[in-house]
Formats: sequence, C-alpha cells, structure tokens
Amino acid sequence: MNSAAGDIARAFVDARRNWKTLAAYPGRRPTDLAGAYAIQDAALEQWDRAIGGWKVGKINPPARDELGANRLIGPAFADTIKPEAEGLAEFPIFSGGFAAMEAEFMLRLAPREAAPPTSPEQAMDWVDEVRIGLEVASSPYAAINRDGPCVTVSDHGNNAGLLLGRLVDRADWSRLDEVGVTLAIDGEEKGRATTATMLDGPFGAAAFLLRNLVERGIDPQAGWWISSGAITGVHEIAAGQHAIAVFDGIGEIAARVIAGDRD
Repeated sequence: MNSAAGDIARAFVDARRNWKTLAAYPGRRPTDLAGAYAIQDAALEQWDRAIGGWKVGKINPPARDELGANRLIGPAFADTIKPEAEGLAEFPIFSGGFAAMEAEFMLRLAPREAAPPTSPEQAMDWVDEVRIGLEVASSPYAAINRDGPCVTVSDHGNNAGLLLGRLVDRADWSRLDEVGVTLAIDGEEKGRATTATMLDGPFGAAAFLLRNLVERGIDPQAGWWISSGAITGVHEIAAGQHAIAVFDGIGEIAARVIAGDRD
C-alpha cells in the first residue's frame, strides 16, 4: 500500500467511523483515477466491514475526457443497505459535511463464469433482480463534489447507504428508459428525468462496474447491489429532511436523513 494513500484513507475511515467532519482534504488530492482508487482500496483494507454492493456515478466533461472514464464507483457497506419497510426509513449523514439524495434503479448481481460484459445487453445476464431505490450520498468532507471525480472516488465514492424498494418486473427491464422519475425533498420537486439521460443506462453502469472490479482484482459477488446512477440528479439534503422518489408505473420510495451519532 502506498503510504500517502494509506494516510488519506485512514483519515476518511476515522472520520466515517466517528461521524466527524473534515475541514480540508486530508493530504494531496489525487489527480488521476488510479491514485483515487488506490486510496479507496486502502480504505477497504482498513475496514472490518462487509461490502454489500457498489454505487456508480457519472463523470461529466471535461473531467470525463481528461480522466479517460465516464463513470466512477464506490463501495456500499452491507450494514448501510436497507430494504424498504413500514414507516419512513432513516439514514445518518455527516452534518457539516456533504449530503445528498439520489433516485436510482438498484440491480442485484448474479455473476457468471465469463469475461465481464461489454454492453448493457450482456450485463442483463449478470443481474437477477432490479428494484427502485434511493442512494444516500454523504461524506465527512463538504467539498467532495466540488473537488472533482478523483476526490469523490477517494472517499468511498461519496456513498453512505442504499434503500431498496419495489421490484421491477423482468419484462420491463428493456424499457427502463421510458420510466419517468421525480425526486422531491420535503415536498418540493428537485428533479425529473428518465434513464435515457444516463449514458447507456443502468445496465451500462453494471457493465462498467464489473469491468472496474475485475481490473482492480475484486471478484464480483452474487447478491451485491449496484446503485446504477442518479436519474434526476444529485440533490443536497440536510438532517431532518425527507426525500421521496416516484417511478411512474412502478411505485415510490421515501427516506429521511438524520445527523450521524458522534458518540
């Protein structure tokens, strides 16, 4: 492990364990994705915590062209992934850091004995379940998004939890781009879109994730969830607020965020 990467990872892991915020980036910011994923990998080594899935996010121009990738990924720990239940689900966030809510399709991995998929169509064969859901994005470092994709990757991809909602029928997987999605926070609509705006869609995100994991020497596991990308955008949220996402013709899903416990 690179010592500088390990030190940055340790600062983020410590902050996340103790619900502390970081006023400044804890070291030299990574300038390429290889350096950013080295920090992410170092953090995973330092945690004694099971991975339950991965989030996939979009990299916009000009960073996309500079970095040679149009997406990024980060781990979602198993103890932060929740099934929707009666009542409003609650997720802790880093108050004073960064926090946002995102409406996403959640895909459950079913790995195959084959080379990673190279197209959305191939990726469908690596998935055995699709659900509507919410990703809670939160970091102890408030400037994580402003500092760019490499910084986002370096702090766990800016993930703090996933909420799994209603099942999407297998017959509807090929028409996800037609599903209108809205997200509101405290009753105010913040975004409206479809997955047609998301590069090559949720299954394209799954193909990207699988290639990234294999390149990093990480074996994809059956049952891992893929948070496939923000459909309506990344919408900032504060402790005490609640978000609701409506997926036309499928259902809705809601969650509230609370301040993380510093004790």
